[in-house]
Amino acid sequence: MSHPTAPAKSPVSSSHTSSGRPLNIALFGFGTVGSSVARILVESAPERLHLTHIVNRNVARKRVDWIPGNVVWSEDPDSVLNESAVSAARPDIVVELAGGLEPAGTWVRKALAAGISVVTANKKLIAYHGLELEQLAAANGAHLLYGAAVAGGIPVIPGLEHGLAGDRVERVEGILNGTCNFILSKMEAGAEYETVLAEAQKLGFAEADPTEDVAGYDARAKLAILMRLALRVQVHPEEIESRPITEVAAIDFSYARDLNCTIRQIARAERVEGRVAATVRPMLVPLTSPLAWSRGTENMVVTTGHYGGDVVFSGHGAGGHPTAVAVVSDLVGLAQGSCRIAIPSTPAKVGTELEVPHYIRFLVNDRPGIVAGIAGALAHENINLNAMLQKPGYPLDHLPFVVTVEPCRTSALTRALKEIGRMPSLLEKPLDLQMLEK
Repeated sequence: MSHPTAPAKSPVSSSHTSSGRPLNIALFGFGTVGSSVARILVESAPERLHLTHIVNRNVARKRVDWIPGNVVWSEDPDSVLNESAVSAARPDIVVELAGGLEPAGTWVRKALAAGISVVTANKKLIAYHGLELEQLAAANGAHLLYGAAVAGGIPVIPGLEHGLAGDRVERVEGILNGTCNFILSKMEAGAEYETVLAEAQKLGFAEADPTEDVAGYDARAKLAILMRLALRVQVHPEEIESRPITEVAAIDFSYARDLNCTIRQIARAERVEGRVAATVRPMLVPLTSPLAWSRGTENMVVTTGHYGGDVVFSGHGAGGHPTAVAVVSDLVGLAQGSCRIAIPSTPAKVGTELEVPHYIRFLVNDRPGIVAGIAGALAHENINLNAMLQKPGYPLDHLPFVVTVEPCRTSALTRALKEIGRMPSLLEKPLDLQMLEK
């Protein structure tokens, strides 16, 4: 069943629009992004946007002297949301920047049910419950905007909703997690994973438990949002296959350079023979691809349209100020009476069956017949070898080497690697990385 985005309604009540009075902004969450949003609202004073409330736990330790004295600080979200509809203190827009599914989900639902529009950067909430929340907003004359939910300060979501609405996007791929991009671009320069992870944690780019980032869960939530807006399909984030970047070692970057490639965590979705395939995993990226140029915490998204071809969105996807710019841009849009374009989408089952070339690294106790055995298992699945690379200087009883194969179906390669895995000379499971074609 199709679930189109509801027709546009006034983002605030008609009396507020006609009176031209400032719109009350209640900011839920005063962390890195929330404080940056407040800073922009106070310093730049966008027309008709008036910060009235800041809601946060342990609010006493969050107070800062640059916030105007008439802003109400509170630890009680309900007291803010329960303001009477005729009260001058009632928020017109709630900015939710606490993140996560709860209690953020409860706050957003309560605001929308009361006809209060919501701006959020919460990718998990939008990925898992975006359609439901959009319908709730429409039913109560409110709006839900989330331009900062994917790629932070890069206007990917507005670009899809407005700039590319006239095209038929067939593929979307990109670097959606700044933490992984920071780690992999440092490894590309020769650093080891554990060292870079510790640095990322010290700089605040990675959490104490980095699983959400390095296992691909953060990127797949963002990819699910992009798939709904770009490919116009609804998928549950957990249906998208994800592979961790922890499988990648320094030697893989060395071999990648020999192949004129680098390695990045790529989120990718496309239509294949009437079906939808999606994955988040480390991939070999040609040095000629724009995705290879992204460094540090930068994000990048590339869309491929049937009519318009490739479009690249690139910039600082993480950090307080870039993300805050996207949030305030949504607020400015609401204040000016703009609205989201209705983009219909339909439920879809997502698979992993792509036909792409692969990089496969083996670690073996060298003996005669290993290459023949690998080639035979691949040939049995009609997979053609492209190249074999072996660097000198490694002991024969702990020998790494790489095979690349021509484009093949994911399922066929999975069967071949299962057969190869039975070879007694293998010391560990082969590392299989897809190779991005450009």
